[in-house]
Amino acid sequence: MKAAIIGAGSLGTIIGALMAKGGRPVDLIDTNREHVDALNREGARVIGEMDLLVPVNALTPDEMSGKYDLVFLLSKQTANQAVLSNLLPFLHEESIVCTLQNGIPEQSVAAVVGASRTIGGAVGFGATWIGPGVSKLTTTAEAVSKFAFEIGELDGVMRPRLTQVQEYLACVGRTELLDGLMGIRWSKVLMNATFSGMSAALGCTFGDVMDDPRSLLCVAFIADETVRAAHAAGHRMAHMQGEDFERFLLASPASVPEVIPLIRTIWTRHRQLRASMLQDLEKGRDTEINFINGIVCRTGREHGVATPFNDRVVELVSEAQAARSVPDFSNVERFDDLLRPHQALLNPTV
Repeated sequence: MKAAIIGAGSLGTIIGALMAKGGRPVDLIDTNREHVDALNREGARVIGEMDLLVPVNALTPDEMSGKYDLVFLLSKQTANQAVLSNLLPFLHEESIVCTLQNGIPEQSVAAVVGASRTIGGAVGFGATWIGPGVSKLTTTAEAVSKFAFEIGELDGVMRPRLTQVQEYLACVGRTELLDGLMGIRWSKVLMNATFSGMSAALGCTFGDVMDDPRSLLCVAFIADETVRAAHAAGHRMAHMQGEDFERFLLASPASVPEVIPLIRTIWTRHRQLRASMLQDLEKGRDTEINFINGIVCRTGREHGVATPFNDRVVELVSEAQAARSVPDFSNVERFDDLLRPHQALLNPTV
């Protein structure tokens, strides 16, 4: 089987390295010529929670040839039109395009490559791109082995081809096959909208968000808004990271302390992570904010669900993006007006 990873950045480098190590050859395709050259010359180096150096085959898009049977899409949604248009000549009728992008990209991917060639999935771990050929795994290796991926068909049918995709992804970690893709997609949106959104808005790691009472309180409300938006759109949250994400729905603001232990259980594994959106801001690039917190806001508006905390994250990240600046933690004060009615929750136990 001829396979490729499109967008061999922080996650793609690690996934490609582990697939190659597991005996599943895959082309790592990226627009960064320096990165591609380093991968070919020295191999894919993984640092942080893993220490690996694996020989890989890397290409720039203009070096692609032939037809791919399986493509893992890890590029940014902001580049989808260009990336997918370029990919089309390298697909055959039975090709599989597995989008592992943030947000809920399946319909936009299917609109270009065709629904019959599209499957979707969620990634359960994070990474930081260090430099050409080097990526840092910022989620514990144990969590990767247990919660690496969930994948499924757009229509929920469990087709044999899912097993083919699973065999590649299993080189990285446990890969669960799902008959309800949108549930896991909304759970991944919650994963990203909370700590990735706050990491980008405050210019910090997930651990920094977790250690600050105000930002942690914001996480609880962002999660609650995300569940409410998903429910309004007709979707229930799927289990992710071994936990029931329906539990993030707050009975009332006073019930926030009940979800804080759940937050700590899930995200302590990812304390070192700096959101990919923050990494984009640091590189002067556009972010995926409109595909992450933004989808919560748009869905909320469509169904009459208020999303003030997600709105504020979008505002802060969009401001930084427009100014080509990097936020700092003082931005937490920009949430004070939203938190004012909940001052009683701001205590050491929260």
